[in-house]
Amino acid sequence: MADNGTGRIAVVGSNMVDLVTYTSRMPAPGETLEAPSFEIGCGGKGANQAVAAALLGSSVAMVSKVGDDMFGDNTIGNFAAHGIDTRHVAKVPGMTSGVAPIFVEPSGENSILIVKGANATLSPADVDAAQDVLATADLILMQLEIPLETVRHTVRRAAEWGVRTILNPAPASPELQVGDLRDLSYLVPNETELALLSGQPTDTEEQITQAARSLIAQGIGTVIVTLGGRGARLITAENVTPIPAITVSPVDTTGAGDAFIGAFAHFLARSGQAEDALKQAARYAAYSVTRRGTQKSYATAAEFALFCTKTAASAD
Repeated sequence: MADNGTGRIAVVGSNMVDLVTYTSRMPAPGETLEAPSFEIGCGGKGANQAVAAALLGSSVAMVSKVGDDMFGDNTIGNFAAHGIDTRHVAKVPGMTSGVAPIFVEPSGENSILIVKGANATLSPADVDAAQDVLATADLILMQLEIPLETVRHTVRRAAEWGVRTILNPAPASPELQVGDLRDLSYLVPNETELALLSGQPTDTEEQITQAARSLIAQGIGTVIVTLGGRGARLITAENVTPIPAITVSPVDTTGAGDAFIGAFAHFLARSGQAEDALKQAARYAAYSVTRRGTQKSYATAAEFALFCTKTAASAD
């Protein structure tokens, strides 16, 4: 794999405080259950993806908003502890930070609520104010836990700056239009998000390819469809490349999608090769589901190298 050194990644995105409850089962309406354990951690799709890339060795800058509460201070401190540039992470007076109550069942499956809080105030003006880190990045990474107008603006400005962009269109939004994403380099949806954005069914492999190519025909560069245990598909106008999933015994799937995308950004910025970057990202996401929590389940570069060696040996 070619290596162009430390990749420079800028994340225009969200941060949340994860409030994680591990439960034996979800309660029925009106029912109260005792849960075995509870944890608080740093999360949010933007922050998770930034931390994954930083742990792997990328130089990461964050453009985000936090509340003027204890959670905001903790979030900024967490970014700094991971070596992430926080010059463009601002506190919003009178607002709470974003929070995400998460409920994890024994199978590792999870249910999540999000409250955007200060994330809802991240604006196009904030993007322009962060031009010093955005225009000099190798990649700009975005998600949909921030206002759509800010995502649209970032895609447009990145095209002007000649910077590649990645959008994870999650959580799914019916207000997002394909026309908003012309000049986007990489779109990384799951099947549901792809169906919503394309207006086409995604029940079969053929339908997934057709839906993805309908977006490419409208100006999106490449579509990467994540399929959970079935891996992912790298789809261009000419080719469909399957990216196999790595089989592990899951403990907690929370944040696995963000681990995948953060790792993809890291390896893509270093090598420029999307297929190889996705294969590495699949391994990184697999590692994350073998541990509890969100960001704390993400591997450092050294831990990931050891995991890759072990999984390669077990496959022989």
